Amino acid sequence: MSWNSEQYLKFKTERTQPAIDLANRIPVQSPADIIDIGCGPGNSTDILKKRYPNAAVVGADNSENMLETARKNYTDIEFMLCDASKDLNNIGRKFDVVFSNACIQWVPDHPKLLREMMSLLKEGGALAVQIPMNYDEPIHRIIGEAVKSEKWRDKFNDPRHFYTLTPEKYYDILAEISSDFSMWQTTYFHRMKSHSDIMEWYKSTGLRPYLEALSPADKTEFEKDIFREVEKAYPKQANGEIIFRFPRLFFNAIK
Repeated sequence: MSWNSEQYLKFKTERTQPAIDLANRIPVQSPADIIDIGCGPGNSTDILKKRYPNAAVVGADNSENMLETARKNYTDIEFMLCDASKDLNNIGRKFDVVFSNACIQWVPDHPKLLREMMSLLKEGGALAVQIPMNYDEPIHRIIGEAVKSEKWRDKFNDPRHFYTLTPEKYYDILAEISSDFSMWQTTYFHRMKSHSDIMEWYKSTGLRPYLEALSPADKTEFEKDIFREVEKAYPKQANGEIIFRFPRLFFNAIK
């Protein structure tokens, strides 16, 4: 799968706010070394650099497209190519904070992944993670039902797998691998100007694996099918805007 930083950043403010909220609750005073795993176009890494200007901050991502944008926009930050599913043990450095905002839902085997992320920490360091927890929201149900429908199911050889666990499972993992941890959930009520905005949001994330698997003609038809259901599922407010609910799970864990 490929990533498009320009598409992703159409909603930069909304996508960055959870990174701000997570950074504001990092339980480490004056960290010297920080890594942002799954940094994307660098907006979350920039938040960390601004909050900790004296720290050595590194952004890591597996997308050259995202890293190109990050390096262009944030010249004072180091960025590196890294696939969180297989490269973490090769980084060869230890950090005071391992940070990851809206990334690990794309990576399989979270019990293994979280242990590897903890292994990057110095003693007393903190793991800080945010994960979308929106799979019960209408947009995800709409996409899931469409992909499994008679019309579309033969078009997808490998439908997207959801790697996110339940909060209860994350609790058990963190209790096992950390000396202390905290968890919380926030539901963001994003203001969308139109139903097309919801589609634009998801073209860079949840819809992306499916759109990439389709021919241009099928892609257009698939988008139309999704859009019709989105219009039904998300009513307009009195001022014409649409509430786009987006729950996210956060946790901190101390090594």
